[in-house]
Amino acid sequence: MSIKNYLPYLFLIIALTLLPFFFGEYYVNLGSQIMIAAIFAASLNLLVGYGGLTSLGHATYLGLSAYTSAWLYQNYGMNHALSAPIAIIFTTFVGAIFGWISLRASGLSFLMLTLALSQIIWGIGYRWVGLTNGDNGISGLTRPSPFGFDLEDSTNFYWFCLITTVISLFFIALVVNSPFGASLRGTRDQEKRMSALGFNVWGIRWVTFVMASFFGAISGLLYIYLNKYIHPSVMSITSSAEALLCVIAGGAGTLAGPVIGSILIVLLKNYVSGFVERWNMLLGFIFVFIVIFMPAGLVPGFDQIKKRWFGGKS
Repeated sequence: MSIKNYLPYLFLIIALTLLPFFFGEYYVNLGSQIMIAAIFAASLNLLVGYGGLTSLGHATYLGLSAYTSAWLYQNYGMNHALSAPIAIIFTTFVGAIFGWISLRASGLSFLMLTLALSQIIWGIGYRWVGLTNGDNGISGLTRPSPFGFDLEDSTNFYWFCLITTVISLFFIALVVNSPFGASLRGTRDQEKRMSALGFNVWGIRWVTFVMASFFGAISGLLYIYLNKYIHPSVMSITSSAEALLCVIAGGAGTLAGPVIGSILIVLLKNYVSGFVERWNMLLGFIFVFIVIFMPAGLVPGFDQIKKRWFGGKS
């Protein structure tokens, strides 16, 4: 791929970097929320879009990472340089176990297993008050200061989110465009044929599940740093469904799809809701429109329109 193919992404990153100089703090924080949601949706897209494995329990990994970091900080006064990697490792380990359990089934049974396991963690978050503070959540948290970079400042935190998002999406792109990514898509499209060719279908899917948990954990750390508060509701089925909606609306199995879907959902949830009382209804109409006119999602849909209008020329 020539350098010309990377220029649009470079210009986009530069534009996003300069955004805080032209918008107020509210929009800067909104941008941070969008990037956190984009990482979270992109991690789920590894399973849904590239693996053909629909999960309704992905919020577990965002919540576990956030809770682990918050708990270590509040109970042991552990600094972020230690609590962050511990939270990621622990969450990824739990993801490996849950993946081992869930991937014993497929299709609807896989979806129900991911939902059931997530409900266990959600229930612990609410009921184990001594550990999680129950419905009161954990508050009084702080943001880290990596290399003296004060993230309590909203602009600095926005740039930190941008750097983390670019790095995360870059590595996700490497995975899906690698031979492993090709084999993952093969298990999605032709499971029996891939197995007959000697590929370990279960192993490929399990590794993908672990990677999805890892990137979900990263989004969880950013979430707790942004809000400095964590509540069990972040691990609810609603949170998992929102991430799944981001993937489907934007375009499952595409790199840009989860990002576009996250922009749509976060803006409707946090910005449009200030002007439209029943924003959920508006979201429903938009989703119905996408399903009818762009069933593959916004990114593939606009790509088809571009090809139709310009004959496939960029």
